[in-house]
Amino acid sequence: MSYSVGQVAGFAGVTVRTLHHYDDIGLLVPSERSHAGHRRYSDADLDRLQQILFYRELGFPLEEVAALLDDPDADSREHLRRQHELLTARIEKLQKMAAAVEHAMEASKMGINLTPEEKFEVFGDKDPEQYAEEAEQRWGGTEAYAESQRRAARYTKEDWKRIQAQVNDWGERYTALVAEGESPTGERAMDLAEEHRRHIGTWYFECPYEMHKCLGEMYVADERFKAYYDSMREGLAEHLKEAILANAARHTS
Repeated sequence: MSYSVGQVAGFAGVTVRTLHHYDDIGLLVPSERSHAGHRRYSDADLDRLQQILFYRELGFPLEEVAALLDDPDADSREHLRRQHELLTARIEKLQKMAAAVEHAMEASKMGINLTPEEKFEVFGDKDPEQYAEEAEQRWGGTEAYAESQRRAARYTKEDWKRIQAQVNDWGERYTALVAEGESPTGERAMDLAEEHRRHIGTWYFECPYEMHKCLGEMYVADERFKAYYDSMREGLAEHLKEAILANAARHTS
């Protein structure tokens, strides 16, 4: 049984020109020729072509493929063993690549997935990702950060509008409370501090009282967070910190 160059090209998924080239360089010389001089390939030729295409798929240059196939010390078992090793190495490499791609895909889903226009519509002139890099540097390895990122990745524009509306409403009420001279240890101030903690737990991550106390300290110690809260009313960052500490004390003492 022999096959024409066109048939072999169809079997193997290569071009006739490729088979002609393999013949010209001595890599795959057909076992027979027809009376008209046309190439005719045997089953053994097809087996060799399969080996050629395997090594080519793994990136071997034609010269190395020829050396491998014409090695007098390598029988069919040796080729299978070598191919198994090469395939195992390729699989490991592809698995690592796939893991890297999955990681990149996951990373690309993290955070606030809104267009610039949608961000402006929801947050106005405030940048919701202003502290993203800082947050990742501080808490990137924590479960709280991972949970926050997982949740944020699922939120729609409507979700973000609800979150921002709640933030604005809370800010207006807390600003009014400070303007009225309410003590940070007063009942109303502590209630709003508790609402602040629960808002974090509802939308971002579980926020136990010890963590909330740490956040309160940061609102004063970090200039950027202090500026954010003080922009609502001068001294609000310090007032909120004291309210958070008082609220934690009344719930944990």
